[in-house]
Amino acid sequence: MRLIGLVVALGLLSVPFAAAQQAVKVARIGYVSLGSAVDAAKALRQGLRELGYIEGQNLVIEDRYAEGKAERLPELVAELVSLKVDIIVAAGTPPPLAAKRATKTIPIVMTSAGDPVGSGLVDSLARPGGNVTGMSLFSPDITGKRLQLLKDIIPSISRVAVLWNASNPIAALNVKEAEAAARTLGLRVQSLEVHGPEDMESTLPAAISGRAGALFALDDPLLFQYRQRIVDFAARNRLPASAFFKEFAHAGGLMTFGPDLGASGRRAASFVDKILKGAKPADLPVEQPTKFELVINLKTAKALGLTIPQSLLVRADEIIQ
Repeated sequence: MRLIGLVVALGLLSVPFAAAQQAVKVARIGYVSLGSAVDAAKALRQGLRELGYIEGQNLVIEDRYAEGKAERLPELVAELVSLKVDIIVAAGTPPPLAAKRATKTIPIVMTSAGDPVGSGLVDSLARPGGNVTGMSLFSPDITGKRLQLLKDIIPSISRVAVLWNASNPIAALNVKEAEAAARTLGLRVQSLEVHGPEDMESTLPAAISGRAGALFALDDPLLFQYRQRIVDFAARNRLPASAFFKEFAHAGGLMTFGPDLGASGRRAASFVDKILKGAKPADLPVEQPTKFELVINLKTAKALGLTIPQSLLVRADEIIQ
């Protein structure tokens, strides 16, 4: 009888312990990017940690990277769908588009989409309406402002080589915006179109043969991944280079003007958290950045023989010496 009582007592004691173990739900997140594992969704991971998610305890992240090859995205997204992840987090514009084509039920969180309405990702920013929501970096006037800043630095410029990724559906809209802004500023645009990493070496030299006064890289995950190669080419050929994200300036580009990509990734974590707690993507408004940073690489400017106007130095959020 004593033995039976001991067994019953141990069994009763084990019930709360087992219940506690079952209470720890592990969130399974899929992450897909057109870029490479070098960036490894660092900002997203940081944002999730700040919200109390710890990998290996209550969080598992399945990473998939296309390494600049857009044709791989359907396969990578299909892998995440087959793993039955709770949410797919997708960077840029092509990855969430691939995810939306693959599933209508798994929630999709964008970290840095271009124009989510124009590309068909959501019905509207205020009411996304489907299984997609998150962060958009789209700002209609940003390209024109960046071109104006470039002309402020190089008043004599007349021709700009615009580097863009034709495999990104949003890029064509950005090119048209750049062309319209350039006409207003009296600039001619030379289009440098790439479809993948293999096109970089053959396309970039056209900026030199076309006598462009500067290289203007549009917002794109592929160009971001190969930013060092782009900046190195510009430096070798003494070509001022402007881009969207500050990482280009840190790599040696002349000037960048755009949102903080890391802040966008960290903010995307809040969408993941809300959806895991029961919110529906259709009811979560898409958010856009409210701050755009001007970063000037003064070291690069000096190497190019350029003098940055004092008015821009005063406005700059960061100056790289």
